[in-house]
Amino acid sequence: MTAVPKGFGFAAIEGGLKYSGRLDLAMIVSETPAATAGVFTTNTFKAAPVLHCRAALDRTPMHRAILVNAGSANACTGRQGADNCRETRELAATAAHVPEDEILTASTGVIGLQFDMEKWRAAMPALGEQLGKSTPEDVARAIMTTDTVPKLVSREFTLSGGTVRMLGMCKGAGMICPNMATLLSFVCCDAAVDPEHWQGIFTYCADNSFNRITIDGDTSTNDTYIGMANGASGVRAESEDDLRILCDELLKLSQDMAYKIVQDAEGGTKVARIQVRGAADEVDAELVARAIADSPLVKTALFGCDANWGRIMCAAGYSGAQFDAESVTLEIGGVRIFEKGMPVPGDMDALLEPVMAETDVLISVGLGAGSASAELLASDLTKEYVAINADYRS
Repeated sequence: MTAVPKGFGFAAIEGGLKYSGRLDLAMIVSETPAATAGVFTTNTFKAAPVLHCRAALDRTPMHRAILVNAGSANACTGRQGADNCRETRELAATAAHVPEDEILTASTGVIGLQFDMEKWRAAMPALGEQLGKSTPEDVARAIMTTDTVPKLVSREFTLSGGTVRMLGMCKGAGMICPNMATLLSFVCCDAAVDPEHWQGIFTYCADNSFNRITIDGDTSTNDTYIGMANGASGVRAESEDDLRILCDELLKLSQDMAYKIVQDAEGGTKVARIQVRGAADEVDAELVARAIADSPLVKTALFGCDANWGRIMCAAGYSGAQFDAESVTLEIGGVRIFEKGMPVPGDMDALLEPVMAETDVLISVGLGAGSASAELLASDLTKEYVAINADYRS
């Protein structure tokens, strides 16, 4: 059962902005100004809504609403895209009776496509009328593009002052190799928390969840991870213990959402959990993990259930990390298959056949060069992924 935080309303409609016969326009509105945190793409071509959100959060950490659409990313759209983004906020302010400067925006879809503002103007009154009538799942459905399922996670937990609820939703199935966010993810929480603490917690959780996944090695122009904490529960998180619990719960929520994104990768059939340990430092650990996770040869072997472990060793070797090849160990699904510079004796294909057939595959690499470690989630690379992205705009 979804634990819905107090003091939030949801709206989602078929706006007809690009798609037909499906939800594609949504809002999340807090009854009162909420402490708001965000992390965003580092892509140089930042979408208009990303630029707006960053500037808005620089001005104030208190906001009330998130307006989001699917179909057009409003990225690489120049001054017209920025003007259109501003007008959508003005329309939303009128429809939802929320001050325009308290509304944040997010978009997903085709890059370079300008909004059809006539459609926006026609749709926005209906979105305002729907506020409070839609469910969080409706909003999660409205932000989908190539996703096959809505992605929604919630948690209920106790702080020193009482019970708090936290709800997260996200979308993402392709163009996923985030750097400071994921494609789109929104969190609502009814705890009261200092905005500076909330932002620090949010950044930490992004680094250890959405920044630890890859589907295709591409970082979107629109990556957005926003959280609002409105205090409607009457419970304040201010002690060290309460802030630690809040951080732990947000991290679990974010990691659950990150897993769902990899699980729903475009055409994906596998989730590979890549663990690198024994690195000289965290940089080297992540270099190896990302080289393995992003290797098309490793990803296609996963799709084919082929225990071609040489591709994993090859990726580790060209990663740029410093280690002694003779000290490296490799295990797949807990089965040791490489050590001391050579394969472990035995019929590895037979041992690994049931492991490679699983949906979740654990790949563990030991470098023997230190004590640092890193972990990433990665999808496989399938024929369907190529088919989806060969004609994405159509």
